[in-house]
Amino acid sequence: MPHSTSSRRLLRAGLVVALLLVVSAAPSPGAASAARWSWPVSPFRLAAPYVQPANAYAAGHRGIDLEPLGDLDVRAPAAGVVAFVGDVAGRPIVTIDHGGGLVSTLEPVTSTLTPGTRVDREDVVGELSVGGHAEPGTLHFGVRLDGEYINPLLLLGGVPRAVLLPCCD
Repeated sequence: MPHSTSSRRLLRAGLVVALLLVVSAAPSPGAASAARWSWPVSPFRLAAPYVQPANAYAAGHRGIDLEPLGDLDVRAPAAGVVAFVGDVAGRPIVTIDHGGGLVSTLEPVTSTLTPGTRVDREDVVGELSVGGHAEPGTLHFGVRLDGEYINPLLLLGGVPRAVLLPCCD
């Protein structure tokens, strides 16, 4: 009996969560554990959230956009190997293979690193640049699991809690 589209999406979401639990519970040697991911810029403001497309060809926002509130250094979100550094469609990109099917893409980022370079979590991999679809001054951070885009917040534990400060005297 065929499954409805919503049933397939629910099943797929459940499988992604199960895979992430497996990755975080038993990381393979050299692979990044989902529990060991950190923000590529800090401090920051979330400028645009992840928007899951209805299908592989539909509109969506396959990552999150972060506006740095400090320096423009971009850091590796997890340990891995630089897979690509260069321009794609006029925007500078850094892609890192974290093992276990996880790959992150950071754009627009200029970098002096070369493919094959090993990076640890929070190593500087480049500097925020210009270009691409993100608002100027923001970093687009995308993650794929086995070739399918997933919400990076699944690996980061959500957006850090806001701290409210006193307003007025």
